[in-house]
Amino acid sequence: MKILLDLITEQVSDAFEAAGFDAKLGKVTLSNRPDLCEYQCNGALAGAKLYHKAPIQIANAVKEQLADCKMFSGVEAVNPGFLNIRLDSDFLTEYVSAMAADARMGCEQDPDAGTVIVDYGGPNVAKPLHIGHLRSAIIGESIKRIYAYFGNHTIGDIHLGDWGLQMGLIIAEVQERQPELPYFDPAFTGEYPAEAPFTISELEEIYPKASAKSKENAEFAKRAHDATYELQNGNRGYLAMWQHIMRVSVADLKKNYDNLNVHFEQWLGESDAQSFIPQMLDTVKAKGLAVESDGALVVPVQEESDTKEIPPCILVKSDGATLYATTDLATIVQRMQDFHPQRMMYLTDNRQNLHFEQFFRVAKKAGLVEPDTRLDHIGFGTMNGKDGKPFKTRAGGVMRLEVLIQEITDYVIAKIRENQTVEESALADTAKKIAMSALKYGDLSNLATKDYVFDLDRFSAFEGNTGPYILYTIVRIKSILSKYTGDVAASKLLPPDGQEQRELMLVLTRMQDALLSAYRESAPNLICAYIYELAVAANKFYHDVKIISEPDAAKQGSYIALMDLTRRVLEQCIDLLGFEAPDKM
Repeated sequence: MKILLDLITEQVSDAFEAAGFDAKLGKVTLSNRPDLCEYQCNGALAGAKLYHKAPIQIANAVKEQLADCKMFSGVEAVNPGFLNIRLDSDFLTEYVSAMAADARMGCEQDPDAGTVIVDYGGPNVAKPLHIGHLRSAIIGESIKRIYAYFGNHTIGDIHLGDWGLQMGLIIAEVQERQPELPYFDPAFTGEYPAEAPFTISELEEIYPKASAKSKENAEFAKRAHDATYELQNGNRGYLAMWQHIMRVSVADLKKNYDNLNVHFEQWLGESDAQSFIPQMLDTVKAKGLAVESDGALVVPVQEESDTKEIPPCILVKSDGATLYATTDLATIVQRMQDFHPQRMMYLTDNRQNLHFEQFFRVAKKAGLVEPDTRLDHIGFGTMNGKDGKPFKTRAGGVMRLEVLIQEITDYVIAKIRENQTVEESALADTAKKIAMSALKYGDLSNLATKDYVFDLDRFSAFEGNTGPYILYTIVRIKSILSKYTGDVAASKLLPPDGQEQRELMLVLTRMQDALLSAYRESAPNLICAYIYELAVAANKFYHDVKIISEPDAAKQGSYIALMDLTRRVLEQCIDLLGFEAPDKM
């Protein structure tokens, strides 16, 4: 289905052209004065200078051309030259009915859809997920779902940090604690133990202890660096220990991401890109892009059009060590070879903007990607506490993600018990769904690039622009539908008989436009803004209109059809945001 606003614009553009004016003047927008009209066109104001006519003359001429248009019930020309438009009720009903008859509610897939890789994890192994990983996971998962909805083959890649100094630090610390282990015996030739010499809890204690020790003990720091070097150069025992670290860590990461309803199609890391580094470096050198600078290999990426300095991208340090840029470029080579994506999207905080600008430029200059391959960094702001500073635990530390989720869930459980609306057997599942809506909607409803304040009281409220309010609306609609004694699927929509019904139908028609805008701009917040508007209209409708007690069967069926479509639209949208509604709350 065509977007309704586009259909209206086509009609008005044709009318401008028929009246002797440029069709481009016929762009129609939602009215900024809904008390006066539903849509408006200001093209006559712009046309006044082009045609040396008073805007109201142009508006009246266009109005005459629209006099017989069945799409509109009224078109007014208002000084100084506005066109105020109201949609015909029969046309509105036909459009909404067509939405209801379509599995996708009229939302068409992108004919140019392709393969899109979304890189939105980035945790380091051997460390617990904390709230610093939250926004990447929530925004990335939603963007991946939105792109898949529009027909793209989406591949979510966690891009683990699994090959750097933290590995050497862990190996050195374990060796200090358990020197008798076979991983540290160069003469050992047998099979290494199948079980890891540590649990995830122990591993999470080992890494910070080793990291702190390396900053105070130069000899330990050297051993950690040496262990990292030996691991990356194939030390058999260290590789076996690394595999233990990976198994234990990834199992814990999967559990925590599952708890957040975030899923990845690929669990690749920096280690998987190592074999592609020589190929990448050879390509960059062959293109004549790499130069030596103080013993390091760098690629100048500054361009004449830059208004600020963009430092060279360092590929190899003077001591032979590689950096994130090296691994990221090698990962691009790997992804192009394995997946042939048309687009790669990276979710990290705004502070990494320069890093992505640098290695994107190298990838393009070196031809590591096709000329039309899109490389996008979607940077985001920080999640702050009510004090305006990055969110911390009560003790001032960085909060673990599972602790945050549990705190929100416990808070919701307490509120549900206060209201006594859910049976005890369904309490845990219901609370988890409400908690996820509070957490995710609270994040996604903000423009990603901006910082936002995490306010548990506000995010968990059942009123206002919150996730629980959206869920409440869905649950309320489900309750109404469950009381209907007729066949919901067979119910037929009739023209609106009241302003509340008409307003709800008009908001429903904006679904396609809202989702397409979110897709084009990679902006889940646009979906949040839309479903809040829809939820408000739905609540007003079912509060002001008696649905189940309506005596006219045809009219009641029409109300039910409208409610069911509203439910479907809301449920589709929250699925794209990464959460779901319970049956009761």
